[in-house]
Amino acid sequence: MDITRRPIGVFDSGIGGLTVARAVSRVLPHEQLVYFGDTAHLPYGDKSTAAIQAYSIKICDLLLKQHCKVILIACNSASAAAYELVREYVGSKARVLNVIDPIVAHIGSAYANRTIGLIGTKQTVNSNVYKKKIDDLDAGVELRSLATPLLAPMIEEGFFRNSISDNIIRTYLSNPLLDEIGALVLACTHYPLIQEQIKEFYQDRVAVLDASDVVASHVKDYLDGQGLAAKAAKTPPRHQFYVSDFTRSFEESTRIFFGQEVHLEHYPLWE
Repeated sequence: MDITRRPIGVFDSGIGGLTVARAVSRVLPHEQLVYFGDTAHLPYGDKSTAAIQAYSIKICDLLLKQHCKVILIACNSASAAAYELVREYVGSKARVLNVIDPIVAHIGSAYANRTIGLIGTKQTVNSNVYKKKIDDLDAGVELRSLATPLLAPMIEEGFFRNSISDNIIRTYLSNPLLDEIGALVLACTHYPLIQEQIKEFYQDRVAVLDASDVVASHVKDYLDGQGLAAKAAKTPPRHQFYVSDFTRSFEESTRIFFGQEVHLEHYPLWE
């Protein structure tokens, strides 16, 4: 099979990664996506590194069975904990991309010698992966990271664009650690759904960086550069969506995250 016609695999701890999948499908409308949300084990943000690595390998087995040409780890926690291992495991069968490196590169070029804030899960923040990579750039960026563990489960439960989420967001963002930042990185794939509320809090004083757009343009550049991009076809591609644990509420949330109707298939990781 022509490698350019093979799908792009995208996985996340739940349905948050659909914000990345949606951004990818916008900039690459001819690419077929195979999405896997590990809803049985969410959130990854409070799991051990070893557990996240075990889940990631099992998910890659499914995506390789689907002949994916590229596997995008659309979860910050899994990108921090499992990217190197997944790359080694997948070998030459597929290319592996993560959501952290494109954002680090973007910050280095757009925010040199500035103070930048970052919010994410405990796993992402405690791994220090963003700080290490940004320090390695030697671009004079001071990164201030704050773990915001209530945000992802709050969004998964449908609490956004309401007073409860406003209060939680305001409480986190009022932390003195985030004073005097020039931009805020949303280092979790759920957070684009509360991006407007975060922008309202900052009243245009701080640039709010939606990682999904940065990652999507990186995937496009990568496919173009490697000669892996799919050609235009007569009919639009049919995306496939899998979850490891199925509930009705996920279907509704999936529509909100992806921006259109989605049919979820149940695929347990461990039988």
